[in-house]
Amino acid sequence: MLTANKLEKIMELEDSLRSEYQSKLDAKSAELERCRQELNDQRKQLQATIDRQLQTITELSEKATTTQSFEQRNRELNNRSENLQEEVATLKKRVKSLQKDLADEREKVNALTQFDGPRMKKNLDASKKKLAEKTAANEVLQKSLNKTKAENADLQRKVQELEGKLAELDSGENTEAEAAA
Repeated sequence: MLTANKLEKIMELEDSLRSEYQSKLDAKSAELERCRQELNDQRKQLQATIDRQLQTITELSEKATTTQSFEQRNRELNNRSENLQEEVATLKKRVKSLQKDLADEREKVNALTQFDGPRMKKNLDASKKKLAEKTAANEVLQKSLNKTKAENADLQRKVQELEGKLAELDSGENTEAEAAA
């Protein structure tokens, strides 16, 4: 009987402790569940932020690649146009020297026409043909230079537009970063 009394007292003690602390346990369990829910919500928000940042990084890397490609093309076109300008300058010098040579030849022809007219005329015709060919080649090169300059100007304008867009994107990102902060 003694153990039955002790058992009853233990059961009564357990019931009194349970009734006394059950509300606290339930409150702590509810608070624990609320904290878990908040943690899950924060985790979802952080994942969404990470996803947005990843998307932004991907877009920016694609734009940077495009910008680098345009810059490379621009450098190539600038180099090409500089080379063509140097070629044109060289050809202009050559044309001047050829014109000078032609003038010298005309003087010689005038001096030699006294001696051998048909041969001198033949030489004169050959010189004229050479000059015409070189003039035509010079015109073609001049047209090519003008076309290259126009392409270069278009590409520079496009690069400036892209830089403007990139600046707008950067300022938009800065405002988004400030808003997120």
